[in-house]
Amino acid sequence: MRLGVGVKPGTFVVFEGLDGSGKSTQLERLAERLRAEASTLVTTGEPWSGSPWGARIRAMARAGEPLPPEEELRWFLYQRRDHVRELIRPALAEGRIVLCDRYYLSTVAYQGARGLDAAAILQESEAEFPVPDLVLLLEIGPAEGLRRVGGRGDPDEPVFERRDFLERAARIFHELACDYVERIDATGDPDAVQAAVLGALERRGLL
Repeated sequence: MRLGVGVKPGTFVVFEGLDGSGKSTQLERLAERLRAEASTLVTTGEPWSGSPWGARIRAMARAGEPLPPEEELRWFLYQRRDHVRELIRPALAEGRIVLCDRYYLSTVAYQGARGLDAAAILQESEAEFPVPDLVLLLEIGPAEGLRRVGGRGDPDEPVFERRDFLERAARIFHELACDYVERIDATGDPDAVQAAVLGALERRGLL
């Protein structure tokens, strides 16, 4: 299989999952495989650094002082509107392949875990934002995810990196029934997870 051949113009692939599930690693691995033959590849992620709201979200998460849930949701929606308007929609319109680390399903799960209506967030997000061609949902237990997060040396984000909170988010991810979601067992080594990612892309006719 020659990766990159047959990837249709304007393909939008999102990596989702709990903290520590390996989203960033698998996105970059896929990007490396595609770059040789897909010069129009764009990689991005959320919270999006190109929006002032993305910087605010990062600062809030690291400060350990959560916002009221409704306000937190508004911040995520503000940064996503910037992200979609300024990067995602233009890239897709130009026929670029877009790989994104987190998108609206993270809002469904994480702000749903705050007590907001996850189903309503999903419905409203699908109506407002571009729906991905494929979401690769990397599944891992909260305890293992936090163990991995603790070992990688990144700044702590105590607002989100708590086991009780991630357990609630994991339940929402588990209950998702979107037909564009492929579930990937992320408990194995990175090579095994990558093989599963590539298999999912091939099954969907995206490779």
